[in-house]
Amino acid sequence: MELYVTATSPYARLARTVVLEKGLQDRVRIVTAQTRVPDSPYYKTNPSGRVPYLIDDSGAGMEDSAVICAYLDNLDGQPRLHRSGSDDNWAYGRLEARTRSLCDGVSVWVREMRRPENERSPGILAHEAGRGQRMAAFFEEEVSRSPLLQGPPTMAHLVLAVALDFARDNRFGDLTEGRPGLGAWLARMQDLPSLKGSAFSQGG
Repeated sequence: MELYVTATSPYARLARTVVLEKGLQDRVRIVTAQTRVPDSPYYKTNPSGRVPYLIDDSGAGMEDSAVICAYLDNLDGQPRLHRSGSDDNWAYGRLEARTRSLCDGVSVWVREMRRPENERSPGILAHEAGRGQRMAAFFEEEVSRSPLLQGPPTMAHLVLAVALDFARDNRFGDLTEGRPGLGAWLARMQDLPSLKGSAFSQGG
């Protein structure tokens, strides 16, 4: 299989993290895609140009990090990063959706900041900055009271950790600052070999 990524995408990092969590390094080849440039050869592989993008053993391609991560987690028939909808009365599903909301908001802010300064929207930047702070305050409480974030890693753990790292590394700010519970939780997560191995400094 081939997993197309960029070194700067938090969503691509999530897919690479799952590859490591599930021990799929021998089955999945990581390919750095060239995106956001005219006539990139990658567009012949994936016309949307988005990453991550996975081509499975049959040659079928799929995009969207949530779909790809679920597929990789299920390859061995023993998914452990995802939970079924019946678990915990959908509490887990709600939690994972909130972590993705934080990651999405930070990603929008970072993309806006990468535009030329005279093309940036102050309204978008302010909206996403406010959302990030509200979500971080929510997770400061959640990491101490929710048993779902205290157990073995799930996709909710991975998405939240990647979102916090992505914010810190891309001038959004350290969302754990002044939030000791969230900071301690993230420090524990950063000890995971899969998160260390997929860190942005490790490249595409």
